[in-house]
Formats: sequence, C-alpha cells, structure tokens
Amino acid sequence: MLVQTKRFTIAEYHRLSELGMLQSEFEFPRTELIKGEIVSMSAKGTKHTVCCSNLIAELSVLVRGRAILRCQDPIFLLPDSEPEPDFTIVRDREDNYLTGHPTADDILLVIEIADSSLNYDRDIKGALYAEAGIENYWLFNLVDNRLEAYSEPYRDAQGKGNYAQRKYVLAHQAIALPAFTDTSIELSKILPSAK
Repeated sequence: MLVQTKRFTIAEYHRLSELGMLQSEFEFPRTELIKGEIVSMSAKGTKHTVCCSNLIAELSVLVRGRAILRCQDPIFLLPDSEPEPDFTIVRDREDNYLTGHPTADDILLVIEIADSSLNYDRDIKGALYAEAGIENYWLFNLVDNRLEAYSEPYRDAQGKGNYAQRKYVLAHQAIALPAFTDTSIELSKILPSAK
C-alpha cells in the first residue's frame, strides 16, 4: 500500500487556521508549518518559560530603538514554511510588519529555546533557517545548559541547509548580539540553572 502525505502551502495553512481546523477543543497544541507539514509544537516546561522571561528582559533593553524584538511570532520562509521561533530580532520596518510577517531578509537573529525539542530545533529547524539564508541562529540548549550560536549558512549539493560555524557559549560566559557588537548578554542572567 502506498502512503501519501499532503503538503500544505502557506496560504492553505492560513485557510485551515481561519476555518478553525488547527484547533483542538482545548486550544492545544500550537502548530507551525515546516516544509509543508503541520507540526505540533512542544509544551513549554518551567525551564523553557524562565529562559524565555529572562531573554525578554535582556533583549528588549539591548535592541530598543535599533530593531524589533518578536516573541513566538510567525516568520515566512517561502515557499512552504511558517515557523514560530521563540524570538526573532528583525530590522525596524516602517509598517511594523503589518503588511506581512518577517522574511529571511528582515531577520537579524532567530532564537529557539530547547529542552525536550533539542534535536528537532537543532537538526530540523536549524537546517530550515540555514536553507532560508538566515545569517544567525541561536539555540539555548537547556539540556546541556549552554548557548549554541550558529552562523554562515550554506546549502549542500542536495540543497540541505546547515551552518558552517557553531560556537558554544557556556553559562558563565557572555556573547554579543550579532547585529549589535557593542552589546553583550551574560548567559548567567538567561539560563535558568545558571542563576
């Protein structure tokens, strides 16, 4: 027996959402569109929530007046992906993205926070961001209590994306925001177990 899966376009995904077909009776789980597939997002644990709150506090101060900080909002990665990263730092735009979600060209940094979703965020979403040409991807790895900072996206001969540079930043270290090298974030203020 041949099994086929249906891949969705971004427009079809939006239509399903408008029709209420992506919601359960409990409004869970949240979904995102990854390479045409509708993917359920993992529930957030306590460490994830604390890390997210810590990042909101730090990043909002560092990017104020220089860029826009978006939290768990969609980005368009054409032709068939609409992920919702934990954070995206995007260029300031006159319309404040009212005419459409940010695309790869708008993105200065995309950030994911991962514990149970670590392999998915590293391998699937990391490859997706690299394929889209997003210059900088940060993965707050709560399993190993560190930041994985990826840069220099490329595509291999088969078109699969990856990053040429990976840097581990430990809980006692600091790192500058890629687009704003005059800033730095101390990971001890972000990682929940580092406090």
